Amino acid sequence: MATMDYSCEPEHSPLLVIRGKEPFNAEPTAAALVEFPITPEDLVYCRNHGPVREFDEDTYSVTFKGNDKECQLSIHDIKTMFPKVETVATLQCAGIRRKEMGAIKPVHGVPWGEGVVANCRWGGARLRDVLQHVGLIAGDNSDLHVCFASYATLCQDDKYYGASIPLAQALSADPGVILAYEMNGEVISPDHGGPLRIVAPGYLGARWVKWADTVIVSPSESPNFYQQRDYKILPPDVETKDAAQPLWAKYPAMTALPLNSVIGTAYKLSPETLFVKGYALPGPTGNVSAVQVSTDDGQTWEKVNITYQEGKWSWTIWEGEVPCTTESGRVYSRAIDSSGHVQPQQGQWNLRGVAFNGWGKAEW
Repeated sequence: MATMDYSCEPEHSPLLVIRGKEPFNAEPTAAALVEFPITPEDLVYCRNHGPVREFDEDTYSVTFKGNDKECQLSIHDIKTMFPKVETVATLQCAGIRRKEMGAIKPVHGVPWGEGVVANCRWGGARLRDVLQHVGLIAGDNSDLHVCFASYATLCQDDKYYGASIPLAQALSADPGVILAYEMNGEVISPDHGGPLRIVAPGYLGARWVKWADTVIVSPSESPNFYQQRDYKILPPDVETKDAAQPLWAKYPAMTALPLNSVIGTAYKLSPETLFVKGYALPGPTGNVSAVQVSTDDGQTWEKVNITYQEGKWSWTIWEGEVPCTTESGRVYSRAIDSSGHVQPQQGQWNLRGVAFNGWGKAEW
């Protein structure tokens, strides 16, 4: 692996809690996050596997390959040749709440809290439009994959960062995958993958490749480390890296993260009332339809109000005032989706500490 140079990184948001400096990994608090339905840039978490670099949009290009074809488009081409689409979608790290899972039993990974999630309005070109223009999709796409890669910056575990998803899902309407160059109406900053990143609504953040410079239509998944030997849920009896080595190829790459909820704020409004506010995240079986909280360890649940939800891919902001006569204690939250699935009390432990979704909890 090449030597990592972190000396030329841009300034990072001072509002984030730093979890690692080289590479830079940082997140906001959940209390700050839940105050904004659309996450402002200064509160968007930073997840990196190598140095953050700034690129000149005027000279940056993306290579498209497949079916013995290859072509390049500049950022200017992507912005001017294809209609801009926008979607509100939640970006979340697979390791969200890893610190809680690590309290059960040690795990491998950045000790993330509840802040590695961001709900943003993304703008860019629809992948379907671009692939049609360059002649890379035709006929049956059911057995194909689209691989995204960034050779533009170095990473820890491979020569480049790569990921893939099934092509048919990437091309689905509403709007499918976006080659994004805007976040919340502004040019995407280097910290968040500018000048171009992949936005794959419904997928975990590991597939939203930052600084994307290569797109390949392929009969197989990306061979990259982060697709094949990371971001997978191994059985709970696999407790060491050595035990995991022969198993990576036997388990599928993660796609959607599970139904989840988190409490950002909990405080007494009066001697008999507790105010609780948080966010909830949809899983693969439908959007969040209700959120409940409990102040008696899950014996009884009070429904709270959903105050924000925007489309199929956004998070949900919720809040409520619930009866509570004790001066201090713990409150729990759980989300319910449109298919009737309920967030479980306990998340499943796994070596990589991914996809934790036990009840949300907070002290007051």
